[in-house]
Amino acid sequence: MRLYVASRFLSRFARALVAAMLSYHVYVVTDSYAALGLLGLIEFLPVIPVSLLAGALADRFDRRRVIVVAYTAAAVCCSLLSVQSAGSETDTLWVFALAFVLAIASGFAAPAASALLPSLVPWEVFQNATVVSASITHVAWVAGPITMGFLVEPLGFGAPYAVAAAFYVGSTLCMAALVAPPIVGTRPEISTAAVREGLQFVWRARPILGSMSLDMFAVIFASATALLPVYAEEILHVGPVGYGLLRAAMGIGTLLMALLLLVARPFARPGHVLLQVVAVYGIATLVFGLSRSFPLSVAAFVIAGMADQVSMTCRSVILQMSTPDELRGRVNAVSFIFIGASNELGDTESGFLASLTSATFAVVAGAAACLGVTAVVAIGLPELRAWRIPGSSP
Repeated sequence: MRLYVASRFLSRFARALVAAMLSYHVYVVTDSYAALGLLGLIEFLPVIPVSLLAGALADRFDRRRVIVVAYTAAAVCCSLLSVQSAGSETDTLWVFALAFVLAIASGFAAPAASALLPSLVPWEVFQNATVVSASITHVAWVAGPITMGFLVEPLGFGAPYAVAAAFYVGSTLCMAALVAPPIVGTRPEISTAAVREGLQFVWRARPILGSMSLDMFAVIFASATALLPVYAEEILHVGPVGYGLLRAAMGIGTLLMALLLLVARPFARPGHVLLQVVAVYGIATLVFGLSRSFPLSVAAFVIAGMADQVSMTCRSVILQMSTPDELRGRVNAVSFIFIGASNELGDTESGFLASLTSATFAVVAGAAACLGVTAVVAIGLPELRAWRIPGSSP
């Protein structure tokens, strides 16, 4: 578990650092809202095909090896980005191409990494293990963007990419040293039938489908991450350091809530709690969109991050405790499609809508749509509201 958490921290730090850097890099070089939307679209394109294949691979082969190969590829991409960014002129086409390859690497690693955790701890402490893993991850999501902000000014655009490459190498070494139990159950052949089996399981498991759908549509509409460079430079006027703090604010909120969840009792009705916190997330995003005060903007994102942490914990408990081990790779792949697609499509939607209207309109309209989706899911999927942890008292 310690090696898993260490690998998770190093890889998440690297990913957070490079994600923040890519957005800032593209915006500074192009001065275009639409370019931010294009970056989100490029990162979304490989999500569905790669994740479905990666889920089948995670149920067929050693999950650690799948992760090692993916993180090695990510380290190479970050190294190339560092070299490419060190020159006097930036080739934006190269930045987009390497962002695409990084998205592919993340798509292969995510299902295997998520499916690996339940095999490392007993069921009775799984929610706590999820929170511990998430807490370390959120430290990385906080530290990555802040580090990016402080590296860019004195050292240039190449430095954050170089640091990310080094952290991916460290993550790969930790994962290579980890010893995990073998997969329980039948290992499927890599085929369309194996992929279809995972999709059919999710479709039949209504609480899982509901939790994934709620997250996907809420984030597609309410995500403001892609527009943070715009808010930092044009609306709040806080520069790259302020941008790094804005980018880290949600991670600060998720970390604070993760620490609270470590001492809280497990949720007996995670689906009911999930609906409530997604509504809080939408309201916090609405406040951020309207804010013209840097402290208020940071505070709104911290609250959104706290709500998001509870949401992630509830989704993970519903998914992992409802899925057999031999299906976890494929079901986690479907989950990553929903979650990964929502992040990238949310960035795409925000960037293109802002280019047609304004950054403020894009964020505020998206937050309102998030609240509407929450109401629709609450009414249309009573199975999600009613789902309980097996063995919990009514």
